Amino acid sequence: MSERTERLSVRKTYKLFIGGAFPRSESGRSYVVTSSKGDFIANAARASRKDARDAVSAARKAFPGWSGATAYNRGQILYRIAEMLEGRRAQFVAEITAVGGVGAKQAGEMVDAAVDRLVWYAGWSDKIGAVLGSANPVAGPYFNLSSPEPTGVVAVVAPQGPLLGLVSVIAPVIVTGNTCVVVACERAPLPAITLAEVLATSDLPGGVVNILTGSAAEIAPWLAGHMDVNGIDLTGADAELAVTCEELAAENLKRVLRPPVDRVDWLADPGIERMTAFLETKTVWHPIGV
Repeated sequence: MSERTERLSVRKTYKLFIGGAFPRSESGRSYVVTSSKGDFIANAARASRKDARDAVSAARKAFPGWSGATAYNRGQILYRIAEMLEGRRAQFVAEITAVGGVGAKQAGEMVDAAVDRLVWYAGWSDKIGAVLGSANPVAGPYFNLSSPEPTGVVAVVAPQGPLLGLVSVIAPVIVTGNTCVVVACERAPLPAITLAEVLATSDLPGGVVNILTGSAAEIAPWLAGHMDVNGIDLTGADAELAVTCEELAAENLKRVLRPPVDRVDWLADPGIERMTAFLETKTVWHPIGV
């Protein structure tokens, strides 16, 4: 009987997430992701402007169906994402421990908090309209009703937190009916792509969330100036990049969520501000008694 040779492990290939699929960057570029100690972990795809353009197209294509879904259905899908994320808890803990320089206990707490954050936003899906909408008093035989509607395609520069921060900027954008293109944290992109695998295996339609890895300094300004992007969240942008993106966004009247002045405590109550940042108010007049 021949000796059994030692098998080689199957190394994971980290790709982009665009339109529900996992393509490599069209540029063929990649970059090295290292641990907190500087050890090699993986090669991640370095997205190009062409990849960003494809992601915007996918997000725009997905917008009518997603924004047209019932709020209850969107809430169900976010809850399903939370279920799938919790099912891969061990994988996320391992990745956060490797790239974040934290212990397994703290990483586990971060993953649990990300699951809870998804469930929290899922609960808001069919309530935010009631909180922000109103029946307005008017002088005349009319109903005057105001209700919130999604802005459209939102670009998101993800914060440095490898999972909880990422979930905390994606969930409020999509629960209200927007679609998004996310530029993942360049230093710790692996949890973002693993989250993409969670999204792909949940009930979330392809194109609602698109995740790009690589340099925010290269991709974010192009997204800020893109005429088919309706808003941009600059939470993860440094001061210089934020100014550049705000200037480019001003040329086509984008909604801009500026980066926080102080360090964000992602474990704190998130409030509803991130949901309202990318909502518009629609007012309808309807005659009475006609």
